[in-house]
Amino acid sequence: MKIALLSYSTKPRGGVVHTLALAEALAAAGEDVTVWTLARGGDTGFYRPVDPAVKLQIVPFPDGPPQETVGDRVLRSIDALRAAFQPTEYDVVHAQDCISANAVGRCVRTVHHIDHFTTPELAACHERAIVTPHTHICVSRSVADELADGWGIKATVIPNGVAYQRFATTDPEARARWKDQLGRYILTVGGIEPRKGSIDLLEAYALLRHQHPDVNLVIAGGETLFDYRDYRTRWETRAAELGVEPILLGTLPDHDLPPLVAAAEAFAFPSTKEGFGLAAMEALAAGVPLVVRDLPVLREVFDTAAHFGDNPHSLATELNAALTTDNPGKRARGCELAARHTWREAAERHIDLYRTLR
Repeated sequence: MKIALLSYSTKPRGGVVHTLALAEALAAAGEDVTVWTLARGGDTGFYRPVDPAVKLQIVPFPDGPPQETVGDRVLRSIDALRAAFQPTEYDVVHAQDCISANAVGRCVRTVHHIDHFTTPELAACHERAIVTPHTHICVSRSVADELADGWGIKATVIPNGVAYQRFATTDPEARARWKDQLGRYILTVGGIEPRKGSIDLLEAYALLRHQHPDVNLVIAGGETLFDYRDYRTRWETRAAELGVEPILLGTLPDHDLPPLVAAAEAFAFPSTKEGFGLAAMEALAAGVPLVVRDLPVLREVFDTAAHFGDNPHSLATELNAALTTDNPGKRARGCELAARHTWREAAERHIDLYRTLR
């Protein structure tokens, strides 16, 4: 089959990580795969090397005027991808996000999680990206249930894979370098934004410092399409009020991420909305204690392999437990869970679904 996978960015966000890993697994299974994406900010390729078996179509997307709104940028993104993409060349057209689904119309769509926008342009784009595709995939049963309850859409559930060996077998010297640089630390990966529960994590960290004054909070990643400057200002103001100074690493080279994760004392994942939690599953692969928000979807995915908290106080309590209690049983369950989620199986299940559409 000739398969087109479409994404909205070359940056290391969860949906983009998913798209590349799935594309490589599909190509390894013998499929003809092309990944289409927009190249923002002058990028000429993805944030990491991609298997040469996967074809790439990188559509230039120059920055807009300084006064461009998020809604305007999203609409311009859709127009740019739509103008470049030729759907008739492919047997399967599979969009991974709201922007690419709007650009191609009738398609297979993976709904990673369901957003709730108040801006009219974004709300309309989100709605079209759900109702227009002819086939839907979700990475968890919880999100599939949201689609069924909200739109009457039946989705196929295909969980994410995880690059287990990449996180389970990191270089000891690279881990030691991160420990030397950062000391003891709790890590989270993602932007400072409302969906990531960034202010709640800040509050939890301030409480945790009473028991663990030597532990740092480290935040890696953060590339996003949306404008969270107001939230970031609130976050910075609250950090100053609490007297805490998290370490912000920004977006890192791809090879630096596994040892950074593996060297952490604990991994915090306080998101208020998720579809699966790929970064958290990578932490389990690295054998790192995991503390997540107590959401139905994260209970579904992580079960007894994680600690759960639903507010700053309970998150702090669970982070303290992760730091002070050696629980080899929970660690083993986490490693076993992560090892079961392979991209090979995810690709095989996608291929089975694609074949029903021909």
